[in-house]
Amino acid sequence: MQTITPDAPEDGGGNGIGRRAFRAALGRYATGVTVVTTRTAEGPVGITANSFTSVSLDPPLALWCPAKASARFSAFTGAGHYAIHVLAADQLDLCHRFSRSGVDFAGLDPAETPEGLPLLHGCLARFDCAAHAAHDGGDHAILVGRVLRAFVRDGTPLLFWHGRYGDFLHRD
Repeated sequence: MQTITPDAPEDGGGNGIGRRAFRAALGRYATGVTVVTTRTAEGPVGITANSFTSVSLDPPLALWCPAKASARFSAFTGAGHYAIHVLAADQLDLCHRFSRSGVDFAGLDPAETPEGLPLLHGCLARFDCAAHAAHDGGDHAILVGRVLRAFVRDGTPLLFWHGRYGDFLHRD
């Protein structure tokens, strides 16, 4: 087992953990992949995020964490509502599209929630959220949403692990 040393030279934050080593350790934890969408005065916006998790069942709360360095950061921290889409294994193209550009909805023909949020077709799950709380999270914000509606379909998830995207073989 590799050890993350407290005196890692690439650490600029003075927190005792080197950034590259910390990122490598985090990469050993497989996550699902989401695209979060909202609507701004300029139109629909989306962003790829793997920092999504449940918070509470009562009330139903979920969180995700946009990077402060993202050009789309203020669109989401200022949003009253957003939709979190859990991607299926065959939706890697959506993952890449919204990791590069948050405004490229060309050819997607998104439907809308009652709140006017753009909805992506074919996702395994979707959580329509109202902004509930925002917290500082270092170089990210921690956005907590109150889930208004959730939708689900069967399928295989798109996963991110060790810097790679892939799927999960389902065996009964």
